[in-house]
Amino acid sequence: MIDLQTFKNLDAVEVKNFNPKPTTLTKGQEEAAVQLWASEDGLTKIGVWECTPGEFTADRSTAGEYCHIISGSASVENHDGSNARNLGPGDLLVLPIGWKGNWTIHEHIRKLYILQASN
Repeated sequence: MIDLQTFKNLDAVEVKNFNPKPTTLTKGQEEAAVQLWASEDGLTKIGVWECTPGEFTADRSTAGEYCHIISGSASVENHDGSNARNLGPGDLLVLPIGWKGNWTIHEHIRKLYILQASN
């Protein structure tokens, strides 16, 4: 039997233990996340992530990501500076497998993330 799960009030899910962002380009930038669910095969992971203002690089070579912005603001662009997008509450960003680029967090951000890897 498949167990259905629901997660309510994502803006209130506790995210703690902020740590330095490993790929930051801005001194002092920190992030934290809590995983809410993972598939049995480990290929899909869903959680809530927060990050403080600053800029960082991102590499989605092995897993695509779907980002639903809950609060805060950011901009995202491809690694070559093209295709810039501004993001805010309610927006959904799709980063397909193979995407590489930069995030700029303008205001402390919280997002729901779904990571989907391929086998």
